[in-house]
Amino acid sequence: MGGVSHTSLSPLPSSDRSDIAARLRRALLDASFTADGLLDLLGAPAYAALARSETVPALRATRGDTPLETLVRLFLLQQPVPHERVADVLPVEDALESGWLTRTGGDEVAASVDIRPYGGPDGEDWFIVSDLGCAVGGAGGIGSREEGVVLGVGGASTTLAGITVREPVGSALDLGTGSGIQALHVAQHATRVTATDLNPRALEIAALTLALSGAPASDLRQGSLFEPIRADETYDLIVSNPPFVISPGARLTYRDGGMGGDDLCRTLVQEAGDRLNEGGYAQFLANWQHVEGEDWQDRLRSWVPRGCDAWIVQREVQDVTQYAELWLRDSGDHRADPADYQARYDAWLDEFEARKVKAVGFGWITLRRTAAAEPSITVEEWPHSVEQPLGDAVREHFDRVDYLRRHDDAGVLAGHFRLVAEVVQEQVGLPGAEDPEHVVLRQHRGMRRATKVDTVGAGFAGVCDGTLSAGRILDAIAQLVGEDPVMLRDRTPAQIRLLVEQGFLEPVE
Repeated sequence: MGGVSHTSLSPLPSSDRSDIAARLRRALLDASFTADGLLDLLGAPAYAALARSETVPALRATRGDTPLETLVRLFLLQQPVPHERVADVLPVEDALESGWLTRTGGDEVAASVDIRPYGGPDGEDWFIVSDLGCAVGGAGGIGSREEGVVLGVGGASTTLAGITVREPVGSALDLGTGSGIQALHVAQHATRVTATDLNPRALEIAALTLALSGAPASDLRQGSLFEPIRADETYDLIVSNPPFVISPGARLTYRDGGMGGDDLCRTLVQEAGDRLNEGGYAQFLANWQHVEGEDWQDRLRSWVPRGCDAWIVQREVQDVTQYAELWLRDSGDHRADPADYQARYDAWLDEFEARKVKAVGFGWITLRRTAAAEPSITVEEWPHSVEQPLGDAVREHFDRVDYLRRHDDAGVLAGHFRLVAEVVQEQVGLPGAEDPEHVVLRQHRGMRRATKVDTVGAGFAGVCDGTLSAGRILDAIAQLVGEDPVMLRDRTPAQIRLLVEQGFLEPVE
């Protein structure tokens, strides 16, 4: 990146000086060092360039000496700044004493950690602390990777935050907290928050993130997976952006699980069931192997613990060469000696070949603890665009699962339904044809699904406004099209159930 090069991890600020963190927070807010303030100062192109690890546009936009420009160069771009300029903006001596700033050559100071403004879901002004070089560009922002480095906000972090079900809960667990971003989110709706990480440095940084963001302190515990959790502790919500990368060895704590293949993600999912309270959710990002001779969906179904409903969505698949190249670039190995790069690339392919892995999938796994006799497990591929945040859509998926589990076909026909807002109908066929080849219903919210329906299904969905029962609507359609109403009632519930399951129709109870 365009800032200072760092070859070793810097000492961290003291996490037990909450008074100084509070004073720093006030100073940052007074200078509009916020997500909105950055966008206003830098402009959209320079702001977007930061996510690509490109700092030159932002450096050009911060040549002045306003308080905001000073803070951006100091905490986001890692530029040394004259002591005198910083003293006009921050409590500089306290920041130096507690380790937020360090003295450099001459009369200049530099940041000891990255601080990135981050906007909360309800307009909160938060600050994500990470190791130097990691605030810009997420995982791609630092040129060389070191054991123990703690990253800032990346695409995976914001994806998990977006899909998490947000409802008031008594207890929440952020497993593998990293910089603390998930703990920060769940602290807004959980009475008690526990956050764990194998890396003690991550716990220190998470404490700094929470303090600088004005959030309540979490119960921070060191250890792998569920090791730091007592046997009698259970939660209403578990979230985890784990080190899911399937790699040979465990060079990098922040991404490499240290178990063979996808065993870390499998273990995490399988052990989560016993840690959930009734009705509680566990939500993870994960990678999984596509193994020769094995159905990937069956592989994931085998991960789901007893007593849990599951919704698993595969968002992306990469062949093993693409996957290896992605993570070799992430760690900067593509800039290493060509012989070293080739050796590491070979090691990845050797590992995959030994395990008969042909591709790697990435996606979301949501579990919900249920008392139902037959849990529902949905495993699907959905690589298309969605509308974040999706937390409400995830909760509504399981609400629909409950409805369909409670109602047989007769119950569905007696039920009332409403077409969900922003669903449109598309007719596909040859130009000039009297009838379309097929009809497609398409959502413009949430998962943005599309599904084919026949003319009866399209007509049924179109008149669903909650006033008439499904059976009465079908009787009217039968009369219009000249079909036996008994036959229509017999064959249509499966289509209605599918439209409910996929979120095109919502029950009116």
